[in-house]
Amino acid sequence: MNIKSIFLIIVFFTQIIHASDLPQRTGDFPDKEMQAQNKEIAKLVAEEISSTLPQTVDRYTTLVSVASKDTTLIYTFEINTGAKSDATVQKEDHSRMKRAVTIGICQSSEKFLQAGIYTSYLYVSATTKALLFQFDITQENCLEIDN
Repeated sequence: MNIKSIFLIIVFFTQIIHASDLPQRTGDFPDKEMQAQNKEIAKLVAEEISSTLPQTVDRYTTLVSVASKDTTLIYTFEINTGAKSDATVQKEDHSRMKRAVTIGICQSSEKFLQAGIYTSYLYVSATTKALLFQFDITQENCLEIDN
């Protein structure tokens, strides 16, 4: 072995030894930073969707606003209840709507939910503006419907 080879080997091993002394970033992304990032993502998503509103969902439902509060996206829909009273709609449609909304959000927003960005769906009467339903969906809700 020549002197140059020995020198390179010594330098190489010295770098390995010193590299092990460097602090390593391990574990999860810090909660505070993740929370701030998720708030910003929710805000940007709400702004982007809001620029396209109102949107007709079906013959009874219109998406009228999207807002963010912390790490939650809040979608507000107006429902044309027709001849049904608000109380009748709440009584007859609550469980069916909750299941359909939960399944839909769990499928369409899986990555958001896993990242800690949640969804709240508010349904108000197009006529009276009264709150008919509110469904707050988190990742735990998705686990419940799978069981």
